[in-house]
Parts: sequence; C-alpha cells; structure tokens
Amino acid sequence: MSNLTKLEFVALDITGNNYLSWVLDAEIHLDVKGLGETIKEGNEESTQDKAKAMIFLRHHLHEGLKIEYLTVKDPQILWANLKERYDHQKTVILLKAHYEWLNLRLQDFKSTQYREKCFQKYSELISCLLVAEQNNELLMKNHELGPTGSVPFLEVNVSLHNGQELKETHHANSSVRGRGHGRGRGRGHRYGYG
Repeated sequence: MSNLTKLEFVALDITGNNYLSWVLDAEIHLDVKGLGETIKEGNEESTQDKAKAMIFLRHHLHEGLKIEYLTVKDPQILWANLKERYDHQKTVILLKAHYEWLNLRLQDFKSTQYREKCFQKYSELISCLLVAEQNNELLMKNHELGPTGSVPFLEVNVSLHNGQELKETHHANSSVRGRGHGRGRGRGHRYGYG
C-alpha cells in the first residue's frame, strides 16, 4: 500500500530506462517546491528541507530502489548515487540517436533530395516531410478531379450504337459446338461439315 498519494510524475524504474526523463521531472518539481538546492553538492540547506526533498525523491522511486537506498538520508547523496548508477544512459541514448540520424532511411520518399538539404535538426526534417505530404495529398485530389474545365465522360451502354441496338450476328459455324468444328467427334458432328 505504498504510494497512496498520487505521483507528480512516473517513478524511476529499477532498470533505469526512464532515468533521463525522471531526472528532469525531479529537478523541476524540486525547484518548484523550493528544494532544488538540496540535491546539489556542498549545499547548506536546512535538515527540514533535506527531509522534504528525501520524502519527495523516495516517493518517486521504484520499490526495489527504495529498499536498496534505505539507509541514505541525504537527498544529495541519493541523487549522486542514482546519477552514478544510471547517468551512463545519456551517452548510450545520444550515440544511438546520432547513429539513427546519420543512417536515416525514408521509406516513402527519395532520400537523396532530403539529404541534399543537410538538415541539422529533426524538427526541420519533419517540417519538410509534412509539407511534402500535404503537397502530395493536394496533387492527388487535383488528379482525381481531372483537368481544369473538363467535363466527365458520360457512361455509354455497350448495347447501344448510334441510337440503335446492336443485333447479335451468327456466323456460319457458331452453331457448331465441340472441338472438331463440325467434323469428327463431339456434340457438333450432327450439324454437318463447315
């Protein structure tokens, strides 16, 4: 029945997968509460402020992490221990993101035209792709409408030609059925030759 009160943000997972977002959220919330200095090295904050910060930080930790750091009472020491344990993810995530950016593959577009623009920011690339997508949609709508000033073709019934019905004409051998066209075996041999 721990964490009875609502969390302001997601608790730090024991795997540390959400460490980077957790650090940012924790720093912002501690600053809002006036406790931001308690996690900085060499701080001279009151024991009451340190206790408030510890309560807040422990409240936003996974149960396994709470048990592991049970004896830590100073928020700056807890902060430093978590940083030492999980801060390596900055370099891992940054390298992965850098690699993905360099090897970016665009499935629906010719990537060369976007590489030539040498985008430095992801937001610039996405903005350009969104504009291209909107232009493509507009072109498709215009294509569906047809050329300007054109009138759609009227549907014509196949059985009408110059206002008259076409009569089905029979060829001489149309009544002959079977493989042999009237000769030899099959059902059509009764009707004669040719």
